[in-house]
Amino acid sequence: MFTLETGSGFWNPLLWLIIFGVAFLVIYILRGRGRSDYKKDTEQTKAFLSGNDEYDAEHMHVKASNLYWGFTTSMQGFYKVLKRMHSGNISDYILWFVIILAVLFIIEVI
Repeated sequence: MFTLETGSGFWNPLLWLIIFGVAFLVIYILRGRGRSDYKKDTEQTKAFLSGNDEYDAEHMHVKASNLYWGFTTSMQGFYKVLKRMHSGNISDYILWFVIILAVLFIIEVI
């Protein structure tokens, strides 16, 4: 094996194999120290819901509108502007992307 010298570092396949081997060994040792009393497909695999029994997933799901209510309410003016700009047409988004990219290229040249 030889070391490939580049302008920004070096590449040695044997060194990388050793690094991956040591990383795998560390991960294997850490995994081996895990709990041996874990049993798959038992009560241990159920989600902890603060002691409540799990029931219909539709009722258990916390919707994003509820989760971010305070954030969206405080930013309501900003969201109204964004909703008016949102057309759902991919051509509009590509046009905005091209315009912004052109502006960035012009700024870069200047």
